[in-house]
Amino acid sequence: MGPIERIRREIKFVAKLFRTLMRVRGIDPESDVLICDDFEAAVDKYESHTALIFENERLTYRQLDALANRFAAWGLGQGLKPGDTVALLMPNRAEYVPAWIGMAKIGVATALINNNLTGAALAHSLSISNANHVLTDEESIHTVESIRAGLPRPLAYWLIDGDNEAHQRLDLKEPKLAPERPPKSLRTGLRSKDVALYIYTSGTTGMPKAAKITHVRAQLYMRGFAGATGAKADDTIYCALPLYHATGGLCGVGAALLNGGTVVLRRRFSVTHFWDDIADHGCTMFVYIGELCRYLINAPPHPKERAHRLRLAFGNGLRPDVWGEFQQRFAIDDILEFYGSTEGNVSMFNFDAQPGAIGRVPNYLRKRFTVRLVRFDVESEQPVRGEDGLCIEAEPNEVGEAIGLIGGDARSEFAGYADKAASERKILRNVFEQGDAWFRTGDLMRKDEDGYFYFVDRIGDTFRWKGENVSTTEVGEVIARYPGVAEANVYGVKVDHVDGRAGMAAITPEPHFELGGLRAYLERELPAYARPLFIRIQPALETTGTFKYRKLDLVREGFNPTAIEQALYFDHPTEHAYAPIDPGLYAQIQSGAFRL
Repeated sequence: MGPIERIRREIKFVAKLFRTLMRVRGIDPESDVLICDDFEAAVDKYESHTALIFENERLTYRQLDALANRFAAWGLGQGLKPGDTVALLMPNRAEYVPAWIGMAKIGVATALINNNLTGAALAHSLSISNANHVLTDEESIHTVESIRAGLPRPLAYWLIDGDNEAHQRLDLKEPKLAPERPPKSLRTGLRSKDVALYIYTSGTTGMPKAAKITHVRAQLYMRGFAGATGAKADDTIYCALPLYHATGGLCGVGAALLNGGTVVLRRRFSVTHFWDDIADHGCTMFVYIGELCRYLINAPPHPKERAHRLRLAFGNGLRPDVWGEFQQRFAIDDILEFYGSTEGNVSMFNFDAQPGAIGRVPNYLRKRFTVRLVRFDVESEQPVRGEDGLCIEAEPNEVGEAIGLIGGDARSEFAGYADKAASERKILRNVFEQGDAWFRTGDLMRKDEDGYFYFVDRIGDTFRWKGENVSTTEVGEVIARYPGVAEANVYGVKVDHVDGRAGMAAITPEPHFELGGLRAYLERELPAYARPLFIRIQPALETTGTFKYRKLDLVREGFNPTAIEQALYFDHPTEHAYAPIDPGLYAQIQSGAFRL
């Protein structure tokens, strides 16, 4: 890159960053301006604009506000007051955002329950919400029936549709539910530092945790993306991500609704309907999770995949092996990748669309963004400390854990979880000086000399084999580039009498996948210690509601053919090929017959 081009890049980066910072300027934890006030200001400015399109429904800003006001009227009718919590359990639908905004108007927090949960995880999420009332619908109430008896206290379930005699109905058209705004005096004394929402972590390695989303954090999400995307009142943003998570429910929604734009909401993501929806509604942006993009490039060509008005895709988790093909095949002008966690205080934007980077903090802005990478020991899963007991900052291109300085302002706060013990485990103390406190993201990254950050892996997903650290994400990206691989989920499994964990890959194949060539391909692309020793072929990989691969069950099942129905293969050291694993070969491996 020449000097002129570098200067232009920096000007573009600073301009976009400035636009974003201007939208979050003035956000103060002590302010009495809440997230519902932001929404009402947008309604007053854009009242006749179309705010939301969902299936056959089309709502203006004023109609969306009236729906939120009816939820508020219902809450007041139940005697709810500031400090109380209501649980929201339903799929994406037109009433979802108005429900929690309506609760915010009367000072009540809303716990956004993952509607894909069942059994113990659902019971746990409802229990720790501390809610007495659950707003739900006919689709979701059936998942509750099997766990109601196991809940520590009875809950009142309110259906916004249907006529289920076993539960109370919340009729949003009932005359006594006023469409007028509740008086602001009901929120007197509330501040932006108070909790607006509880958003649950995905629970890929355990029970979900309820992260506190204060009004100020919700404002940072929504105002931040209203600025970062450059959305305008004539923009239409497509959202097929679940609204119970921040990327779709706050970032995607905020980019549209705080700028007078339109949200086209789909109940759930569909590869089949994606391009029809995008083209038919004239969408100019869409919000993604990386795996959503991978599903699209793995799909056969669609007649409308380039016949659209998209100018921007924004989201997180778009991996380098997908980025280029995704942007070129679908003719998407710009991609805005960002990094952030539901509960954390570390956030970054990749305004330059540098493929693979999750964000950028140039050295000249280092003091404005208190994110650092510290050296990390994979074995102990703890940052490395020097002789003085303090942590050591990672060098350029050295992998380390990303941490964020905890402070008192809006951008550096860490509100934590409903579980105080879980909150404390996320805090790293005495890091660069005695008495300081930093939020642990749990993510391993590296940063290059230009300040671009690259995601490496989640802590716990990285495992040690043959004395080396193996990144499951990086190995998975390599396998995904092999012809015929639709998806690859990499993890480490224990082998008897062997130190560390051996690599294993669960692969979902396409019809033209050839296992015979995979081994030679991996020999070319990966060092010996990083090559999966075991391969599992399965029709589909299980993911969370936000398309993150589930690994816990796969790790537990290992490579035992008596516990797994799918085909299993072992990189046989003497045959130099992937050999099918039967009980006899499994016993040999576990007995130490092979030098691994």
